[in-house]
Amino acid sequence: MVGAMNEPRRLFNRLFGEPRQPTQRFSARERGRVEADDVPHARTWMSWPASRSIWGRQLDGVQQDIALIARTVARFEPVTMCAPDEHAAVVARSLCGRQVEVISSIPTDDLWMRDTCAVFHRTPQGALSTVGLNFNGWGRKQAHSRDAAVAGAVAAREGLPFEAAAFVGEAGAIETDGDGTVMATESSLVNRNRNRGAGRDDIERAVLDAYGAERMIWTPGIKGRDITDDHIDVTSRFIRPGVVMVQVAPPDRNDVWARDSREQFDVLSRATDARGRRLQVIRIEGPGQVRSRKSTFVDSYLNFHLVNGAVITAQFGDVVKDEEARQALAGAFPDREVVQLDVDRLMAGGGGIHCSTMQQPRA
Repeated sequence: MVGAMNEPRRLFNRLFGEPRQPTQRFSARERGRVEADDVPHARTWMSWPASRSIWGRQLDGVQQDIALIARTVARFEPVTMCAPDEHAAVVARSLCGRQVEVISSIPTDDLWMRDTCAVFHRTPQGALSTVGLNFNGWGRKQAHSRDAAVAGAVAAREGLPFEAAAFVGEAGAIETDGDGTVMATESSLVNRNRNRGAGRDDIERAVLDAYGAERMIWTPGIKGRDITDDHIDVTSRFIRPGVVMVQVAPPDRNDVWARDSREQFDVLSRATDARGRRLQVIRIEGPGQVRSRKSTFVDSYLNFHLVNGAVITAQFGDVVKDEEARQALAGAFPDREVVQLDVDRLMAGGGGIHCSTMQQPRA
């Protein structure tokens, strides 16, 4: 048993060398598991975009969208925004308002906090701990020296134990139901740009160990067509244990992303979870029209962020489909207000509301 628990650590050492020492080591059994997004939150973590080299002329608009998300989340729970330096922090405070805490003590490269922040665990004793997923810029596609240190820095600021996972990945690539089941695309994690030399079985064991889960559901995904190699949180999300919602492209679309959405729906419709339940899959249809013409635009209603008392999601100007999505999310989360935001400038950058946020559960 001890050898089995140490296997993911040996895998990480073989692939990437000896990691930075964590503040505390604990076995999978001691660690507990990553909870579902819908547990009560202490706060949401976000990161302020400030790099012209990344965003160019789109930066001002993206900052406006991130500020809108932060102000909206702050209506329901505290928000801590990490800025790359104090100059950027001043700009962030002016746009986000007094309800949002902005700090420059955890410098960042970009805004995608879902992928750079620590992942929070609940131990069997009820305490919080954290794990870092060894962020490497989505396979070294973007400068990430500061973002790579965010997970450990967040854990240290909160005074929580931290350990590096035995694989390279991002939290946006992994959906968990908090009840023993996780799901991901192979294209994102079983990819030499993150986990060179490791097979799917090796990576699966490492993910299950990090998340404290027993069952992993894989969908094929798409390599090389976006910076994430197809994160699952754009298309398929756990609503609760045993229930998944999948956004499928309209019937008249047959591009690579449309085919991927249908494939995810088919795979998940046949899947069972860690408790032996056949998954109930709720299908919603994506928008038939959007306001943006950017090829990188993410037209996802399901890249939502759950907060205390609300679901924060996007709208795209398709009146019918926007309302259908609102009703679907209201039915899935009947005790939460559904808030839809126009964050087209953010979503033209290849990600959305869930991608730019990370929840910290209450202690």
